[in-house]
Amino acid sequence: MLQAKRDVDTLLAMGIMEDVSIVPQPAGGISAGGGISSGITSGPLAGLIGSSALYHRNLFGRNQKVNLSLERGQIDSIFRINYTYPWIEGDDKRTSRTIMVQNSRTPGTLVHVNQPNNTNLTIGGVTAGIEYSRPFRPKWSGTAGLIFQRAGARDEKGDPMIRDFHSSPLTASGNIHDDMVLAKLESVYTGSSDPISSMLVEKMEQGLPVWSDWLVFNRVTGRARKCLVIGPACFNLSVCGGHVVENFPPHEAFLIGGMNSVRGYEEGAIGSGRSYAVGCGEISFPLVGPVEGAMFANYGTDLGSGTTVPGDPAGARLKPGSGYGYGGGIRVASPLGPLRLEYAFNDQGTGSNAHYNAVLENGVKLGGCGFEQEPETLAIEDAVKVLLEGLGEDINREGIRKTPLRVAKALREGTRGSLFCYFSLLFL
Repeated sequence: MLQAKRDVDTLLAMGIMEDVSIVPQPAGGISAGGGISSGITSGPLAGLIGSSALYHRNLFGRNQKVNLSLERGQIDSIFRINYTYPWIEGDDKRTSRTIMVQNSRTPGTLVHVNQPNNTNLTIGGVTAGIEYSRPFRPKWSGTAGLIFQRAGARDEKGDPMIRDFHSSPLTASGNIHDDMVLAKLESVYTGSSDPISSMLVEKMEQGLPVWSDWLVFNRVTGRARKCLVIGPACFNLSVCGGHVVENFPPHEAFLIGGMNSVRGYEEGAIGSGRSYAVGCGEISFPLVGPVEGAMFANYGTDLGSGTTVPGDPAGARLKPGSGYGYGGGIRVASPLGPLRLEYAFNDQGTGSNAHYNAVLENGVKLGGCGFEQEPETLAIEDAVKVLLEGLGEDINREGIRKTPLRVAKALREGTRGSLFCYFSLLFL
């Protein structure tokens, strides 16, 4: 409280505010949400989807954060505990530390498809790790960490499996589960905080030979994005790719196809490989009011590496190994949050694919104006504009013009939880 009082005195001494009030905000809370994905796609996530989280954003009064979350679908589930110390005390490099423990169950059908007797197999895994992150150059940040993973396949009864119906191995070690310790290095470049800025991410993971039967492999991935604004239109170009060396679990193969890969295909329908490359081109343009139109094209390939995955699961399922998709859609900045509807076709002539995505954030009012026009947001924007003008900045200059809104969003989002619901039905 003494520090808060000193901050208030500093603001009043600047002479740009007549009064300053401190309103305590809840540091912790509970959020929950849900939805239904059936009726739009026929992927493995069809059915009910639910999520809940228990969080605290100012643990011990030191801005330390802890989050317990559970996400559950009809087949998949993820339970995660995260603890983050955003700025380690006494460190002048702004280093943060994150400790994570996760128990997950994901559909093995993304690589191995349903068994001929219509039974499902799932990949169950336990993950624990520690990571350190900090900025090391302007616009650059880095992360280093150690992560332990144990994963194995199970049938619908929960019994372990080491081979599928086609006799393809489900683990790399031949045991009922694979163990590994991964050393992780990641660097991230972001042009600015603007969503349409350029971005480059490079990541390397190296398995360490802790025990004789633990997996040792090297995985390198990267992705880049470049946006060009020409008049009212925005061109978004992105590429990503990766490669794995040495022995790795089949379920860790790169999946090609799906909403976040090559639209027009179901998840993993193009291939699952040791290597991959995906490119995307998209143009978005304003239509009417808050409605934007978009056209896109995607291409993905496993670079001929499908047969090098243990057991060749892609070859046994006759996956093509490469393909492209194209389509269009609309995006709406609604009071409920961003809404997106897309329709895509693929080059195989096997049909089309539609996706609907909606996000609702807890705290956004359902009636009246949108987030950017709410009185609380506008009030924060006005205060930031006054501060910028007092520092001699031109608030209409490119690069500064959107700063008041960015600050308002950051402040408001930091004091509320979020509910994320995908597809067409929300339960609040």
